[in-house]
Amino acid sequence: MRNVILVLSAAAAIGILGTAPAAAVGTRYPFCIQGNEQPGLSNCTFTSYEQCQATASGRFLWCIPNPFYAGNGNGPRASRRPPPPQPSIPFFEPFND
Repeated sequence: MRNVILVLSAAAAIGILGTAPAAAVGTRYPFCIQGNEQPGLSNCTFTSYEQCQATASGRFLWCIPNPFYAGNGNGPRASRRPPPPQPSIPFFEPFND
């Protein structure tokens, strides 16, 4: 009976871990603040450069673009293959009489 309870609790734990919402992973913003108080990319919570500058004002901090920011996702999707070549249409074709 103890083994059945252990197996069921392990299955429930795995099921709960697999259903974490995407927002729980973390949100990436376009600007990060860096300096002595914020080492590395530890504070990337700014939606605009001006907002980041206002927070950094008067302290030994500076703002940098977030290298992991992918944008809002509304643009064209990236492709691994280049687009197929377009057939060339000559600007002027001589008349065939």
